[in-house]
Amino acid sequence: MPSTLIRSSRQGLAVLGLTVLLSGCQGLASSPFGTIQEDPLVSAPPIERGLDAEGLSTLLSAEMAGQRGDYRRATLGYLAMAERYRAPQLAERGTLAARFGNDVLLLEQAVSTWHELDPAAEAPLRLLSGLALQRGDWSTALDRRLILVEQGLHGELALFAELALESGTDPLPLRERLREHLERADADAHPHRYDAVLAMAILEAATGQRQQAEQRLGLLARDHSELPALWLTRAQLALEANSPRQAREAARRGLEISPGDPRFLLLMAQAELMLGNVAAAEEHTSTLLDEHVGNQELRISLARLYLEDNHLDAARRLLLPLVSSDEPPPAAFYLMGLIAEEEGEIDNALLYYRQVSPGNDFLRARLRAAQMLIEDDRLLDARAFLRIERLRHESRFSELVALEVELLDEAGLHAEANALLNRELSRTPNDEPLLYLRAMRAWGQGDIDAMERDLGRIIETNPDNASALNALGYTLADLNQEERLDEARELIERAHALEPGSPAIMDSLGWVYYRQGDPERALPWLERAYASMPDQEIAAHLAEVLWALGQHEDARRVVEQALLRYDERPLIDELLERIPELAPTSSTVNETTP
Repeated sequence: MPSTLIRSSRQGLAVLGLTVLLSGCQGLASSPFGTIQEDPLVSAPPIERGLDAEGLSTLLSAEMAGQRGDYRRATLGYLAMAERYRAPQLAERGTLAARFGNDVLLLEQAVSTWHELDPAAEAPLRLLSGLALQRGDWSTALDRRLILVEQGLHGELALFAELALESGTDPLPLRERLREHLERADADAHPHRYDAVLAMAILEAATGQRQQAEQRLGLLARDHSELPALWLTRAQLALEANSPRQAREAARRGLEISPGDPRFLLLMAQAELMLGNVAAAEEHTSTLLDEHVGNQELRISLARLYLEDNHLDAARRLLLPLVSSDEPPPAAFYLMGLIAEEEGEIDNALLYYRQVSPGNDFLRARLRAAQMLIEDDRLLDARAFLRIERLRHESRFSELVALEVELLDEAGLHAEANALLNRELSRTPNDEPLLYLRAMRAWGQGDIDAMERDLGRIIETNPDNASALNALGYTLADLNQEERLDEARELIERAHALEPGSPAIMDSLGWVYYRQGDPERALPWLERAYASMPDQEIAAHLAEVLWALGQHEDARRVVEQALLRYDERPLIDELLERIPELAPTSSTVNETTP
């Protein structure tokens, strides 16, 4: 089956409520302050302390800035007064304003000030943990959660461990840090100690210590056999260890404690499928559907579960009621297309793929349909299909052209791809997405003049296209032609004025300032960009600037993180070739360095 159908047991559970259990952690990772309100200060605490003239003036300015939407100025004003009066309420007010500023570095500064002024407060610790997750710093996130635990609060460590594994982060450092916590003398007295034990078992199993994990869970079962989370974890680990009978037994125990819990019904179905008992699995999924009547997402997720093990008939039985309903979900047609394709019914699959309406699966369905035809040696039919789809869906015209260009490139037909792009642009000469695509292709081929022509045309017709402004400005800065650095800076500053929260543009700003010989001015922009979007390109820029400023250990630390985090890091590798002294000394990292 196509790889898009592969799902882990943990991902399957998310559909049946695990996402609700994880919402605190996941919500913090993606949007640390939950639902955005119309007025960012509507829930802020009142100002109750007396102020002198300067303090009153600063706070009034902060209030006015917030009302005008200048959240950065508002945040800085509140933080200045919070530190002056040692008032955590003002730091909290600054945090509420900072969440709207789209500046992660400032947000973290605000939350850190709040935590410093009120170390026992739960909210800033959870927010700091979420911000650490957002930038991929799982070790720091765990430290924040362990502080919560040490204060007698629930750290949700087991769910944290699940998220860490799903993210692909290295679980070994997390396991060792958690081991230190469990070996503390007072760890046994914590009311939620079982949560830390479950987390430890999950991390041990993920790092090859399955026997220790089983022993730990066995001991926990003697004192806390009433915990659904215990049996949930045992069932998950058994599935991942390819032990479906153990998984089924653990899920059965969980159902005895928590009758009707959909997570255990799903685990039972997964175990039965692994054992080849399709009928038994369908009984469990039927029970789930009876308890969640009308839940289309659940039905689709269960169909994916059957497709994962290539049980096409069972999957089809789940999907047929959806495709014949009054409002069929697009994903149902997409999955029916996959089933037909797997059974060799190419024309039927094509009909299903064409019925996927605009939405999340729209382009994926067209891509799969075209790939299917190409794999059947029907390239002309694939191109005709995409041409018709462009006529049927004019709003997705540019994306469908780009898709065909990509497929032609994959087939090695670069001349045909260029011809298609040039032809469509001759018909729609101001199509910004296609001009941008052609510009990036020219850049990849080393034709900077062609790239500049197309980006220049975009900017001429739409001076507020921040992507084009930034792409051209960054390219000129990276070329490091002294006579054009001022032009590069101007373009990037215009882009930043249009999208002040864009990490890519912040990175470009930092890079052009560095190219102009001002690393001190470059550093905060690169730090802010890296905090918002820690990718290998920004890491390379940040490390080089830190090195230029003499902050060698900080530079090595950034490189070390990048080496561990990214399998492909061409700019980091190129940086190490130019500055070999940047290579970290850690033996673990050296093993990963080419």
